[in-house]
Amino acid sequence: MTTSSVTELSPQEVQELLRKGETTMIDVRTDVEFAEQFVADCRHIPLDQLSSAVSELNPNRHYSLLCLGGKRAARAAGILSDLGYSHLAIVSGGLENWKQCGLPCETPRRRALPLMRQVQLIVGVLSLVTSILAIFVNPLFAAVPAVLGLGLTIAGSTGWCGLAFVLAKMPWNRVPASAAPSSCCLNPNR
Repeated sequence: MTTSSVTELSPQEVQELLRKGETTMIDVRTDVEFAEQFVADCRHIPLDQLSSAVSELNPNRHYSLLCLGGKRAARAAGILSDLGYSHLAIVSGGLENWKQCGLPCETPRRRALPLMRQVQLIVGVLSLVTSILAIFVNPLFAAVPAVLGLGLTIAGSTGWCGLAFVLAKMPWNRVPASAAPSSCCLNPNR
């Protein structure tokens, strides 16, 4: 990748390292994303909590970083690299690529729609309604779809979606402690 201490590994390479016990996978996605689907043998430390959770990690251990597509994992690698961690890898293509490679994922049952589908529904409905209002009521309503388009452009180019961030905080998207996956994340030595 961008620094000499960070490499990019295929999902198959990471799975083999996990099998041998030579790496620990850290999933840096949000709590909501992690509760929707996760790799069973990993630790979950959301990107926004990584700096404060670094004391739980062993700087001499090899860590493979995972997110949905790879961008947040690269940011996590930058944070850990800046803090002196030198044995880091990014799972190429993130969880999406992991699944495309046919590698196992856990998918617990949830009642809420996946976070990105919520974003798509809100943006779609707001764009449709405000476009109709712009045509029939007041042309100023056309500003709403423009702002939504800007938000989607930023999300697509940076991997950060402000609406998803806000929706993740909503009560229906909160993951109760009793529903959180417990197959990983609890052992600080992993």
